[in-house]
Amino acid sequence: MIDVEQSLASLTVSVLGGTGPQGRGLARRFAEAGIPVIIGSRSHERAEQTALAVARATGGQVSAAANEGAARAGDIVIVAVPWEGHGELLEKLADALAYKIVVDCVNPLGFDRRGAYALHVEEGSAAEQAAAILPRSRVVAAFHHVSAARLEDPTIKSTATDVLVLGEDRNATDLVQSLVDAIPGLRGQYGGRLRNARQVEALTADLIGIHRRRKVHSGLRVTDV
Repeated sequence: MIDVEQSLASLTVSVLGGTGPQGRGLARRFAEAGIPVIIGSRSHERAEQTALAVARATGGQVSAAANEGAARAGDIVIVAVPWEGHGELLEKLADALAYKIVVDCVNPLGFDRRGAYALHVEEGSAAEQAAAILPRSRVVAAFHHVSAARLEDPTIKSTATDVLVLGEDRNATDLVQSLVDAIPGLRGQYGGRLRNARQVEALTADLIGIHRRRKVHSGLRVTDV
């Protein structure tokens, strides 16, 4: 079991869907913090291109693999894939992800002329779906409300945003909070058990509404803590 006191620099973080905006942005910030990162993708070629770009931009230790290879190699695995392929991918990777900390940051959202809205998920949330598919993994929900645009912008050195971290295993949630805190400006806040992930994921639709109305990339801040 990974201990919360263990140095993050001694751990490898794999990002499944690491060629998408959210995955790329998180990989960039982890690499800048000195954490070894593996970019995972359905396409090994795309993963290599993204890893090379992130490594050049950050000077960090960044490598590439297809999703299965990234899942097997990572100590902590971030799931940053589109909702449409979420369940199918995790089912394929269940063995590779066994006994690992799996951080799900997927938001099941739909879009129509009236804007973004939360989709119904049979298990309750994307994170709960992940936990159901991956009973041998320690699933944590986090990073739902961090702007991909801000994560990828090299001119932004710090983002004053709190990240709600949810899960059943407190050792795992404590470690993920430390991972959040490694990104300048972000603060990891324990948000309860995984059953609370549904409202955390759904809140992203409201933030998108703020983004579009005010032309900003807003986040959350928990006060008096």
